[in-house]
Amino acid sequence: MRRVQAPPRVTLLLGMANTSISSYDEIAGMYHELWADWYLPAAMPALERLLFSRLPHGACVLDLCCGSGHVTKELVARGYQVTAVDNSAELIAIAQRNLPGVDFRVQDARDLQLEKRYDAVLSTFDSLNHILELDGLRRVFAGVQRSLKPGGLFLFDMNLEEAYSADLRQWAVDISDTSVGLVRGVFDPISKMARTELIWFVRTGQDNLWRQHRSVVKQQCYSQSEILLALTEAGFRGVEAVQSRDAGVVSELGFGRVFFLAGASVQRE
Repeated sequence: MRRVQAPPRVTLLLGMANTSISSYDEIAGMYHELWADWYLPAAMPALERLLFSRLPHGACVLDLCCGSGHVTKELVARGYQVTAVDNSAELIAIAQRNLPGVDFRVQDARDLQLEKRYDAVLSTFDSLNHILELDGLRRVFAGVQRSLKPGGLFLFDMNLEEAYSADLRQWAVDISDTSVGLVRGVFDPISKMARTELIWFVRTGQDNLWRQHRSVVKQQCYSQSEILLALTEAGFRGVEAVQSRDAGVVSELGFGRVFFLAGASVQRE
């Protein structure tokens, strides 16, 4: 990790207070830049084994909590018909610029409003840990069940407590010519709440003039049994919990991460 030294005589333009519904709006650019090539290459063996190998070309896929479209781009490249949703308008704006032909929507995963049904729903990069209450997670699962065709597949990954044990209150720093990103994670083992503080300095185009963006992103750690029970209560069948290592993830990304695969009910009321 490289230490950050402030440029001489730097003037900071403080970002406006974050009044949006998403804690990612203020640091959307940081998210897009720092994690563009991190999650997908590491998770690809698991996604291929658990989902892509089971979907035919042209299948309808919902990318749930799509962020700035890193995984969405892969879904499009594979020939799937993709709808992608996220509750961050800023992340969706980045995704739309990079993938202008995709049906992107700003929606809360707990209150999906979709006209069509899908062959599969995919939610990646521990996105559902951002749902901070168990009732909210149940609402997500119920909405996914409604959005799937009978027998459709739902694949997602979540961090369990082991993953958050690596949050040691130390800053991780990323430096480029035009930006400086700082990330620090803290986990409370009592409340099972993880907080990630993100600070992003971006050069504005004028010498020694930088803009600061900052946000705190929260995640809730659920037990595997809580997740499995919520899936069952939502009507999913054939539910599997696959450890990342067993799914083919060999990098540090797999530490404490579990992939859940569930099938939608064949019969609907």
